[in-house]
This record gives sequence, C-alpha cells and structure tokens, in this order.
Amino acid sequence: MIIRPFENGDLEAIKQMHAKQNFAYAFPDVSNPTFLCKKVLENGNAKPEMAAMIHLTGEAYLLVDPELDISPRDRWAQFVALHEQVRRDAWNIGLEDIHCWLPPQVEKSFGKRLMSLGWKRPLWTDYMYELREGG
Repeated sequence: MIIRPFENGDLEAIKQMHAKQNFAYAFPDVSNPTFLCKKVLENGNAKPEMAAMIHLTGEAYLLVDPELDISPRDRWAQFVALHEQVRRDAWNIGLEDIHCWLPPQVEKSFGKRLMSLGWKRPLWTDYMYELREGG
C-alpha cells in the first residue's frame, strides 16, 4: 500500500471511480486551490485505488442580541444586509460554499428564512472530525 500526493495523471482514474460510485453529485474541480489536501492510495502499480481530498469550506455563525428592541421586519432587513456582505466577502476570499448548523430550536423557522436567500438543506448527513495534535 502506497499513499502519495495526487498527480494530474490520476485524474481520469479518479473520475472513473466517482462515476462508478453513482453518487448524486458532480465530480469536483480538484484543480481549484480550495482543495488543500489530495492523496491517492495505490498498491505499487501507479493506478489509484482510492483517493481522499479536503476541500476548504466556510462555517457560518450568526450572533444576535436577543434584547434588541426592533421589529422582526427590521431585524430581518439587517440580517439580509449582513448576509449579503458576508456572502460577498466569502466569495472574494475564494470560498465556494458556506455551511451553517442550526440549533434545533430555531431550525424550523430560521431554516425557512435561509432557504428564501438561496441556502439549501443537504440531504446527506453531516459528520465531523475534530482535529487534534497526534490524532
């Protein structure tokens, strides 16, 4: 077993792996610099048998003063303005996507509002791995 950096010559084999898996997502543009880690596993025959990649994404946080004395309409207008500025900034630094994990108590109501701004609720379950020194 050999684990090595991805090489451009691996691209077709990795695209074929993706197609054979038959998952409902387009093959990513692995030449994009937001792919920070690209590794291939092979067994000494220079043919990739597995590949793993890490794509940089953004995690959104929203902090709001719950004692703010303004109407819900004004609060929404403020949020939309802030959302648009942060969205542009994220795009300008090279991010392609932003994720937001909503607490259960606001997911139903605020999730609908986010979707009205173009957010999507992925069908896939999210798993997280916290990186720590030494594993």
